[in-house]
Amino acid sequence: MKNLPAETGIAGFMKKEAPAYITGNYAEADRIDAKAMAGKDPHDPNSGYKTPNGYYDAKGKWIGGYFDDLGTFVKGHEVKTLFGMPYGVGQLIMIPLCLIMMYLAIVKGFEPLLLLPIGFGGLLANCPLAGVTAPAMMHDGVISVLSSGIPVMAGGIVEPGGFLHYFFKFGIDTGVFPIMIFMGVGAMTDFGPLIANPKMALLGGAAQFGIFFALFGALGLAAVFGADFFGGVAPVKAAASIGIIGGADGPTAIWLTSRLAPDLLGAIAVAAYSYMALVPIIQPPIMNALTTKAERAIKMPPLRPVTKIEKVCFPLIVLLLCAFLLKDAVPLIGALMLGNLAKEVGPSVARIADTMSNALINIVTIMLGLSVGSKLACEKFLSGTTLGILALGLVAFCVGTAAGVIMAKIMNLFSKEKVNPLIGSAGVSAVPMAARVSNKVSLQNDPTNFILMQAMGPNVSGVIGSAVVAGVLYTLCR
Repeated sequence: MKNLPAETGIAGFMKKEAPAYITGNYAEADRIDAKAMAGKDPHDPNSGYKTPNGYYDAKGKWIGGYFDDLGTFVKGHEVKTLFGMPYGVGQLIMIPLCLIMMYLAIVKGFEPLLLLPIGFGGLLANCPLAGVTAPAMMHDGVISVLSSGIPVMAGGIVEPGGFLHYFFKFGIDTGVFPIMIFMGVGAMTDFGPLIANPKMALLGGAAQFGIFFALFGALGLAAVFGADFFGGVAPVKAAASIGIIGGADGPTAIWLTSRLAPDLLGAIAVAAYSYMALVPIIQPPIMNALTTKAERAIKMPPLRPVTKIEKVCFPLIVLLLCAFLLKDAVPLIGALMLGNLAKEVGPSVARIADTMSNALINIVTIMLGLSVGSKLACEKFLSGTTLGILALGLVAFCVGTAAGVIMAKIMNLFSKEKVNPLIGSAGVSAVPMAARVSNKVSLQNDPTNFILMQAMGPNVSGVIGSAVVAGVLYTLCR
């Protein structure tokens, strides 16, 4: 009862520092006496030079942290919140931000399947002292010191982590969730519009300019603010990971970032999925600004019928081309094409296609959304680096939208069969939301001008394009 006031959520909001396992700043009583250890060999397992909370290095500097469930020592790191605000106040600020995301999902209907679990995951992550994102930690084991001077623990008791820690470790760290999402997307996507009009792939390719804009923008931030702006992540790897936000492709952004810059995963995932959800707000002003009323009124002819053999062969051809030319993109492209092949084969595998497009993608979306939301914890989100990533992602997404529209206008200069420039904005990878938005803007201009199916061509090519770009960046940066 005496300690109860310090263990409530109210008390948690009053804490000045992040938990010690994050910062490594354990109380002096939990450390060993550096003076008593003076002159002793830190590599000697009997020297007493290390504790379950950390160790003193050869120079006498305290290195705090914890041992994870495998016995590996994880160093603490400095937590810098915006304007130096206390950690508890940061949590208090993040809670209304998460509630706003949930409001946009529930009331405004902005991608509720994504924003609701992301916002709720952020709410859970910022509940003080709840520990839903805490890692699994080992204690009371035998500590030995490697030749590098870093301790390891064996035979200890593992204290389980929070459930969001396991969601993230299983699905995001390994890249499994993006692969499973792509299976579901493939099973729900009709590549017929792209097969019927292959030149629409140019619009999907043009929209990838947003990726490279963000990439060079991130390199510019590193040049201006220093290589440490991204928290110790190599600027090129950070830039490649941030760049994918410009394609508005959440699963691809997670897949690439988990391999190149895992420390930035939270901010990048939140940015990518947030802009996917805000497509109906961001894109229409850009489309209206770059097109005339006459261009928005262009009516495109109906697409030719696509045979079943074309639809069955398409995913196989795309996968084989990817395997020959860009092996690093095979996991994403392969999952996408597997889902699409199951959809197009017909009744013999209908159960597989139905599972991928319904139960599987729904379950993974819940777990992925909560996992991404867990990175809305204030120590991850309230930083200058995160704000820089969000700003770059927003501008890059706008650039990608604009590039698709401009490419459509350029095509009209050389083509007898005019293209409605509005479908160029669908070249970003937010499928099928971007195609629906293009159609909505067209109907606002002319209630009889339906361009949804024509917009699906650039939309699905954008999904393939962003996965290919991710494979290229991974090949160049790994």
